[in-house]
Amino acid sequence: MAIRPPALRRGDTIGVVAMGSPLEADVIDARVQVLREMGFQVVLGRYVYARNGFLAGTDQERAYDLMTMFANPQVNMILPIRGGVGVAGMLPYLDFRIIRSHPKIMTGYSDVTFLLNALYRYSGLISFHSLMLIDFNPATPAYNFDQFFTAVSSMSAYRPILNPPNVPLVSRVPGNVTGPIVGGNLTSVVDTLGTPYEIDTRGKVLFLEDTHEPANTVYRYLNHLKLAGKFQDCLGIVMGECTECPAAYGKSYEDVVNEFVAPLGKPLLTNLATGHGYYKAAIPFGATVNLNTLNNTLTVLEPAVDVRQT
Repeated sequence: MAIRPPALRRGDTIGVVAMGSPLEADVIDARVQVLREMGFQVVLGRYVYARNGFLAGTDQERAYDLMTMFANPQVNMILPIRGGVGVAGMLPYLDFRIIRSHPKIMTGYSDVTFLLNALYRYSGLISFHSLMLIDFNPATPAYNFDQFFTAVSSMSAYRPILNPPNVPLVSRVPGNVTGPIVGGNLTSVVDTLGTPYEIDTRGKVLFLEDTHEPANTVYRYLNHLKLAGKFQDCLGIVMGECTECPAAYGKSYEDVVNEFVAPLGKPLLTNLATGHGYYKAAIPFGATVNLNTLNNTLTVLEPAVDVRQT
């Protein structure tokens, strides 16, 4: 059974850490100020401003900050500054037993996909494919904040994951399946294959999205997952957007989805707005969802967070 982290409340403490690529100090400070203006307390990781070339400090430093936040009883939620490369390098230095004993809200997308799926596989913790620190800025649409705060604070047993108005969900293959949802950034999911952190899609709904990958590269990654048995094992498939993904040799991302993913025969819902797109639906990885492409819906069937102990 999945472990639900305690729900977030206004006034709670958010731990901010660097997990992959670095971010300019003034950007970090500005986004932290937004959190404080929203009424949250903020604790910064020791190495949140660190730089090591294209990484935000060493793997061990970033892992230290993350484990410190999980162990800190004052921290209610952990927020990465951004994604970028490097999250996978932290994983060997994490203690999933401690994480399991101190469940916290963990959120992110892009390269943070590595961590979100590893948390579910090795600690049983539900985490959230949703906002990062960099998204807490005036340009972020209200839809994104509504999705985020509902996902991490609502005790509702049923929550439909809805695109914003005028961005339709599209069903490609009919079906009705129920199971935990996993996945995230396509590139990062493929990079887990052959590692101790390989994604487990058995009996799961598999969600995928990406950015800045040409259509032929998307095909290559999807075919890799197919050859690894990940589509055979899964119950159904949800394809998100591929933002700024150019066509290749006359084939677009949509063509690849229609010509490669649809023929796999699994219930298929497409065009979910989340991850790298402007609009970001909040998806609780590890929570049980119902994917019903007969009525074009994706519904979370259980609370993704738990009642707070007083």
